Amino acid sequence: MAWVPGGTFLMGSNHHYPEEAPAHRVTVDGFWMDTRPVTNADFAEFVRETGYVTFCEKTPDAAMYPGAKPEMLQPASVVFVKPTHRVDLRNPHRWWHFIPGANWRQPQGPGSSIKNRRDHPVVHVAWSDVQAYAKWAGKKIPTEAEWEFAARGGQDGLEYSWGDELVPAGKHQANIWQGEFPWQNTGDDGHEGTSAVDSFLPNEYGLYDMIGNVWEWTVDWYAPKHPEEKQKACCIPKNPRGPLEDQSFDPRMAHLKIPRKVMKGGSHLCAPNYCRRYRPAARMAQPVDTSTSHLGFRCIVRGERS
Repeated sequence: MAWVPGGTFLMGSNHHYPEEAPAHRVTVDGFWMDTRPVTNADFAEFVRETGYVTFCEKTPDAAMYPGAKPEMLQPASVVFVKPTHRVDLRNPHRWWHFIPGANWRQPQGPGSSIKNRRDHPVVHVAWSDVQAYAKWAGKKIPTEAEWEFAARGGQDGLEYSWGDELVPAGKHQANIWQGEFPWQNTGDDGHEGTSAVDSFLPNEYGLYDMIGNVWEWTVDWYAPKHPEEKQKACCIPKNPRGPLEDQSFDPRMAHLKIPRKVMKGGSHLCAPNYCRRYRPAARMAQPVDTSTSHLGFRCIVRGERS
């Protein structure tokens, strides 16, 4: 883990997607953070010791999802499948597929493997899986504010974690998509799909993969915008949490509304022509009962630096 010293910073952005606005100042206390996302090797150790079975490896209870199609009521997860040609970007079902048998061990579905991906970030983990791992490890999941502060690496106000240029001096800084998403990936950064968690340089706090590779869960419940900034210095929020923090997911109510958490950091699927979310301010909503092939996590420990 690496020490993140805490401080006051400008969270969010007024220049990109509406859910990132308004930019506002917040303060976070210092904390320890995993230098890398939780890897397949890390998660395998957790499963060996506990016998844990992930959310997407279990058969959903039909009573909890009234009206669901029978083919949806089986162990499965959401997988990116690259189309063979240009498709309508308004229809994500052209590249996202619900694949039975896809899980953290078989990230592309039956027949795939993590044999040569032990140092890649674990994926196909739903919110309950993330909580279970963190509890076993004696750690926590970061808030959105903690995550964004850490991702900025002390570079407050810059567009990216490393500066204001996406590819400074032609050198790629993160595992993102090059080419025309979703059908053409040139792999100019050396990767197509996930990459080993130390494939790119760390930020100023010594944290790897805070941008790109896989999105990361945070503990905050999602709201479609940030709160307005308070004008007085005395009113800058300290260690803020998102809305509805006491809300919990009851699968029996899934047919009414699936609560969503904030995920941060973008992934290897973020591209200039589609999802420019390879920035610390970027954020998206993720249903707590859904796992995907481009979403992982890392943990923190709150407390004083020894």
